[in-house]
Amino acid sequence: MNQTEAKQKVEELREQLNRYNYEYHVQDNPSVSDYEYDMKMRELVDLEEQFPDLVTADSPSQRVGGPPLDAFQKVQHNVPMLSLGNAFNEEELRDFDRRARGGVDEDIQYVCELKIDGLAVSLTYEDGLFVRGATRGDGTTGEDITKNLRTIRNIPLRLKEAESLEVRGEAYMPKRSFIKLNEEKEANGEEPFANPRNAAAGSLRQLDPKIAAKRNLDIFLYGVGEWQTSELGSHSERLEKMEQLGLKTNPEWQKCDDIDAVIDYVNGWVERRMDLDYEIDGIVIKVDRLDQQEALGFTAKSPRWAIAYKFPAEEAITKLKDIELSVGRTGAVTPTALLDPVKVAGTTVQRASLHNEDLIREKDIRIGDTVVIKKAGDIIPEVVRVLTEERTGEEKEYYMPEHCPECGSELVRLEEEVALRCINPNCPAQLREGLIHFVSRNAMNIDGLGEKVIAQLFKENLVATIADLYKLAREELLKLERMGEKSVDNLLNAIHASKENSLERLLFGLGIRYVGSKAAKTLAEAFGTMDNLQKASYEDLLAINEIGDKMADSIYRYFEEEKVEALISELKELGLNMEYKGRRKSEQASDSPFTGKTIVLTGKMESFTRSEAKQNVEDLGGKITGSVSKNTDLLIAGEDAGSKLDKARELGVEIWDEEKFKQALNA
Repeated sequence: MNQTEAKQKVEELREQLNRYNYEYHVQDNPSVSDYEYDMKMRELVDLEEQFPDLVTADSPSQRVGGPPLDAFQKVQHNVPMLSLGNAFNEEELRDFDRRARGGVDEDIQYVCELKIDGLAVSLTYEDGLFVRGATRGDGTTGEDITKNLRTIRNIPLRLKEAESLEVRGEAYMPKRSFIKLNEEKEANGEEPFANPRNAAAGSLRQLDPKIAAKRNLDIFLYGVGEWQTSELGSHSERLEKMEQLGLKTNPEWQKCDDIDAVIDYVNGWVERRMDLDYEIDGIVIKVDRLDQQEALGFTAKSPRWAIAYKFPAEEAITKLKDIELSVGRTGAVTPTALLDPVKVAGTTVQRASLHNEDLIREKDIRIGDTVVIKKAGDIIPEVVRVLTEERTGEEKEYYMPEHCPECGSELVRLEEEVALRCINPNCPAQLREGLIHFVSRNAMNIDGLGEKVIAQLFKENLVATIADLYKLAREELLKLERMGEKSVDNLLNAIHASKENSLERLLFGLGIRYVGSKAAKTLAEAFGTMDNLQKASYEDLLAINEIGDKMADSIYRYFEEEKVEALISELKELGLNMEYKGRRKSEQASDSPFTGKTIVLTGKMESFTRSEAKQNVEDLGGKITGSVSKNTDLLIAGEDAGSKLDKARELGVEIWDEEKFKQALNA
């Protein structure tokens, strides 16, 4: 291929990949499978390596993150990024409405938008090309985080029209990404993020863009700083035009004719916000017409034509009764607060993570304290602060032990880790937690082997390793408390059935450091068999998409261990399947009823766990999302389906019950 042919092919691939990115990340409506996308991307990267002078800043290949930066450069905002005034109740919203109507002396329409709990950023485009991205900073001066923002796949590197403009929005971390990131950080003995907002901000302020690239960030654009060529007359028209340009706006915005409609919108989202896959902390209300915005003007700190309604804080006060320690399967020792039961964000909370000793010292948490707790990001119970004025003098300071609470081995703090760790490989707690992980739903999914049963088997010295589970005898189990003939038979049948699981479940169950369920499936699909994976070199592992340096090193070192080789051999002899049984992406049926569709699962199913149903859909080319929107093609509803079912009916989304889902899978 000569230079001219290569240039033509590169431009064609970029156009296709940009369109696929927009369909997948903005419209939630992909037109091609992940495999097809990956093949196109690989073809583009190969061509750019052969013809490096063809690489441009707007190429989809430039989203993986470049070399680390020395520091962030300062950026001046030509139009200040002002903060908004706040309203905390209906009366304050009506006061805002009276002031706005008094300032223009004519009817006003409002636009209501969800207030995303993330990091405010500015994106600048010149002739349609993304040239700079910056943080809000102090409103007039921010930091240049262009390289990190390039890694967010729904930020278009080139607009659909050659517009020059600066838009504002909120970069955020979806709940699922936040949970996964914190699980990884805690497993590695690192300080977890307190909430998704901090996680997003921390990710975008990394000097190494490759870190941001791995964190699955997202963005919604909601406003304009500068747009000199635009003749649009309202904020709602701007939102519609931004979407036409390929910029991702939040689909839940609504135009309201008066303040009563605004209040109805606000009240509706107070109830529904838990259904979203991202955090919101309120509603932003803006005067729609731009000429009215101009007439109302600004105070020194905020616009008079907009206000943020803030949701009531989901906090509660309770007593911290004690602190207990748990030892995880990687040896990390984690303190947990035991609380008097209290209701927070709709659930009763009795425990809250304290993460590590540094946090206990920083917040001066003592046993017997009266504390304020909240669900961090409405997800994880967390101690916010101590009410020191409530102290009686009977509270006790807490000190982490020097020795493992399970095996008595000396605890260590490894370099660059905040957690204390037990490094005894034979620690009973680590062995027990490893077994609990192995039998869990996303791993081998052995029904009937919960934490209590595993603990009982351990206590009676019936199991010490994974392989021991497959050697359990009926007579031994019948001697245990609360183990009748039927429950023993069911348990043994479940253990036997797990031998047929596909390879990815076994890989995840083994608990290889840094390997989650998604990475396990990637490895199983790429190598096909356990033998192939065991023989893989570090370079072979690194060549797999989504497997980074740290994970490749961990996997390679894991399979180098003699005891691991012995365990795998024993599991093979015991009859466990060592092959990938899933459908390869390249083999996905093009005529599947799920191919290319955006699908939401809700309610409880009798024949499938949620993860099994999700896996079935994805294996057949469908994409599962967490919330219903205008881009949803299909809702699959089990028993006790709630608000998602109501919204699907409201939007006219096709709805299937479990029986129809099963028929489609068997078609």
